[in-house]
Amino acid sequence: MTLLLDSTQLEVALSPVERALARRRDAVRVERTHIRKVQLTDDAWTWLRGVPSPGTLVRGTVAMGTWTSASGDDFVVVRRRHPAVVVDLEDDAAFSRLVLTTRHGLALVHALRLDVPGDGPTAIS
Repeated sequence: MTLLLDSTQLEVALSPVERALARRRDAVRVERTHIRKVQLTDDAWTWLRGVPSPGTLVRGTVAMGTWTSASGDDFVVVRRRHPAVVVDLEDDAAFSRLVLTTRHGLALVHALRLDVPGDGPTAIS
């Protein structure tokens, strides 16, 4: 998974294997204006809510795809017990939140705080 951030949107670009596990053909794109809050966590599993619909779950190993719950749909890419970032989104976004394991969560938090116009997207793998 690669996170691409530019002045207008955050894109979650998935590898072919991740697309298959998430049962999703395209990348997830979120308008930057829809991002309400970003939090870092050491245990992404505690942030999962609902059931995969569609998605893949192998408890403690991998969770990928759309998770549906009474609180709305979340998009998750969670691997093992790696650090993660939780991105809460506005009500009119396609998802309620994103839960993504990444070593670069702190870089994402800092990049989202910058209001510097850029020529192109910033890759955060």
